Amino acid sequence: MIRVLASKLLKILLFPVLFLVTAGVLAQPLTKAQLQKLDALVKESPVFSRSFTGFALFDPVGGQTLYAKDADKYFTPASNTKLFTFYTALRVLGDSMPVLRYAYQDGMLIFQGTGNPMLLHPDFPDQSQALPFLQTATQPLAFSGANFKTDHFGPGWSWADYRYSYQVERSALPLYGNFLKVFRDSLYPNLGTHPDYFQPWLRFDAQLDGDRPRVLREETGDRMAYNQAAVQRDFRVEVPFNWSVPLAAALLADTLQRPVLPLESPLDSGLLWTTLKEPLPDTLLRRFLQESDNFIAEQLLLMCSHQLFGELDPERVIEYAQEKLLADLPDEPIWVDGSGLSRYNLFTPRTMVRLLLKIYQEVPRDRLLGLLPAGGQSGTIANWYGSMDGPYLFAKTGTLANKHCLSGYLVTRSGKTLIFSFMHNNFVGSSNPLKAEMAKVLTWLRENY
Repeated sequence: MIRVLASKLLKILLFPVLFLVTAGVLAQPLTKAQLQKLDALVKESPVFSRSFTGFALFDPVGGQTLYAKDADKYFTPASNTKLFTFYTALRVLGDSMPVLRYAYQDGMLIFQGTGNPMLLHPDFPDQSQALPFLQTATQPLAFSGANFKTDHFGPGWSWADYRYSYQVERSALPLYGNFLKVFRDSLYPNLGTHPDYFQPWLRFDAQLDGDRPRVLREETGDRMAYNQAAVQRDFRVEVPFNWSVPLAAALLADTLQRPVLPLESPLDSGLLWTTLKEPLPDTLLRRFLQESDNFIAEQLLLMCSHQLFGELDPERVIEYAQEKLLADLPDEPIWVDGSGLSRYNLFTPRTMVRLLLKIYQEVPRDRLLGLLPAGGQSGTIANWYGSMDGPYLFAKTGTLANKHCLSGYLVTRSGKTLIFSFMHNNFVGSSNPLKAEMAKVLTWLRENY
């Protein structure tokens, strides 16, 4: 206990030093006039005053905190959590990812998932070696989910959101991104599904009202109800399916056109496992960050777990990351999932800035800025923070009801790159006024520092 307390005290005492000596050359601090202007923009904002707002601004070259407002207070970060997952994945996975685990027993090829999110995913065609490996295997196939050591939903997720594509289930062996597509168009006047396997799951429900097409899945089971409007209009919707070992085996059997035996019982502990790996593509990381893909976020943590422990347990990965990779953060993060869907997550703005500094120091700058959403150009900020002469803001958003955060990198006209974190909690209504107000602050910094 004494050692833990001493470590935390040392971390608090060293934090300002770390910020001041990162590169050995102090940055030019804000002038008194600049501080007064920034105070007016942040502390006197009538928009920010209607929420809990924290802000931290840091110069990574000089190692100097330029400005802070409630930067030591905890906020619900929403998808800013993905920056923690991103850093952990880079450190644990490096440049490769596990895509399948297999062993041989009694003339059978037994395989397990490693959390690989790309297998049969419609947005990543032909980017996984797992399917060709199974297609060419000469032994009978059997699938086991015994290495999955967590729940399909994360702690603090909304139970009612199981039917929406932003909250698909976590699983050992995701298939098709763990969702199906239901659609109607000129080529399919009746409802179609992709994959076709799910077509029998559709049922018309006369009690399901609405003048727009609706497709609602049961919480558990294999039924999906659609309304009358769904057979009258063209539409396309993604519906998460209820993942299970038997369903995964059946989907693979349907795709491979060969039997796949589902194994529900524990496996022989003496099996000799081999892990199939392939490069971790930037296309996956870019989709994860720019589109704020919750599914990829959760599966990245599961792949990290496989890499470290040989089983799929995101809670163990988070504990490992906090102890081994993130022990130098100024405020201990309350971190429970990979995506930020949980409202249990709590981070401070200065912790977000410190994490972004670690990322900035370890990832080549051009690659890093190319992976993040770019203001006015790509991802979740394509319609915000733009400029006529190209993007100057590269940042991760985080949004839940009544929560909105923005953390990342700002390139000023003088050529400096600043790290910042804006965190807003407990506001009422749309986040658009907050975005417009942040744009004022960030644009002023771009022009004046």
